[in-house]
Amino acid sequence: MHWLARITFLLGLAAAVGLLLTGPAYRMGWWELGLTFRVFFYVVYAAIGAAVLGVLALLVRWRSGKGSVVLALLGMVLAGGAASVPVMMRSQASEVPPIHDITTNTLDPPQFVAIAPLRADAPNPVTYAGEETAAKQREAYPDLQTIRIRATVPEVFAQARAAAADLGWEIHAAEEGEGRIEATDTTRWFAFKDDVVIRIAAGNEVTLVDVRSKSRVGMSDIGLNAERIRLFRDALLARLL
Repeated sequence: MHWLARITFLLGLAAAVGLLLTGPAYRMGWWELGLTFRVFFYVVYAAIGAAVLGVLALLVRWRSGKGSVVLALLGMVLAGGAASVPVMMRSQASEVPPIHDITTNTLDPPQFVAIAPLRADAPNPVTYAGEETAAKQREAYPDLQTIRIRATVPEVFAQARAAAADLGWEIHAAEEGEGRIEATDTTRWFAFKDDVVIRIAAGNEVTLVDVRSKSRVGMSDIGLNAERIRLFRDALLARLL
């Protein structure tokens, strides 16, 4: 079996193992966030190396036999599959602004109260990111606006809480008198904590619902906070309309 095929397979295996370790290693506190993202780069480099060596291994297959071909192809498949994840994440990040604080009301965003102490040590502060972020959000997510519903405040509040629970969010506060619901959504792979506050208030013949979703870590959320608000909006409207 040709040595090029062996190295191709080992590089592909290393890329796959490195990718699979990123989530558990970060969740367990073995790696910091910076190292986690550097591993993504290493995975891509390993995949590139596997691709180059794999092609060379296939070119000499007539000398090394069928076993080398299978091993080289397996290494290339492992490497390509592993590299596709960070490449896809990079592509998603390039399509959205590098912001992590999204709200349906950029002029008067809902404020965190119960969750504020939970974010005391978070790299991203609890305060709203400001007008620069608001301007970027309005350009990137023009569909995120205050939700207006023809139903009573108590009815909307009850359904908003139920919708948040259905989405799997951990609810920290549900103050009906203040019209405020606060919750945390934990991502599956890295267990990132993204916090949500929902404000429900009476308007002119409608009930107004504003939502804010903010990541605790990271500069860019690759669009996840906006998508989270959309999921909540759709779940709430499905219950009330």
